[in-house]
Amino acid sequence: MTGSRGGGRGGSGRGSSGRKPSGRGGSRSHVRPVRAKTESSRRWLERQLNDPYVEAARRPGYRSRAAFKLKELDDRYRFLKPGARVVDLGAAPGGWTQIAVERVGSQGRVVAIDLQEMDPVRGATFLHLDFLDDQAPAALREALGGKADVVMSDMAAPSTGHTQTDHWRIMGLAETAYHFAREVLDAGGTFLAKVLRGGTERELLTALKRDFDEVRHIKPPASRADSAEIYVIALGFRGDGDPDDGG
Repeated sequence: MTGSRGGGRGGSGRGSSGRKPSGRGGSRSHVRPVRAKTESSRRWLERQLNDPYVEAARRPGYRSRAAFKLKELDDRYRFLKPGARVVDLGAAPGGWTQIAVERVGSQGRVVAIDLQEMDPVRGATFLHLDFLDDQAPAALREALGGKADVVMSDMAAPSTGHTQTDHWRIMGLAETAYHFAREVLDAGGTFLAKVLRGGTERELLTALKRDFDEVRHIKPPASRADSAEIYVIALGFRGDGDPDDGG
């Protein structure tokens, strides 16, 4: 497992109403035709050229269309507050990191980690390290310099093409991210992670409901309709000292 983003992630301001960005308009004529060598690559290319989020991400300089997923999630739940301390797990190519930096502002702190190389994002600290490495949790805590208000993960393992295997792999990453979040989140904090259609496994869901005030599954509009991905968001971390958290 790489801990990298599935399909990648990638302006200004907080205002996303949930409506899809406008299409390519007149700019489409500037796209140089490319001959796809295989049927699958032809479909991918066609989808990219006709995806309004891909073009919308280019205009403000977002590194991937997935930046809009985080914008839409935060527009709904408002967890990326000014001054917040955020950990971005599986950050490359940096779209979610860009949004986090924008929204928490100069008084906040964003620490990102990925096994893959990532160009620097101004205002964020990047650790080029596999999150599954034994050294990763300590390195993240050191870079954060204290508790986190948000731990978010868009990590995904390489697809095997076998639905059940892929589900187990991504759930393994989500569970590992949750165990880390439980160690570093401040009271009232938020945990966000990618899972696959079918929802969160019972054991993880039970733990989240025990440790947080509110747990939801959501598929943001920017997530492609044919994608099996959804997100679990847990709000209002109770903290280790809360009598309801089982400790």
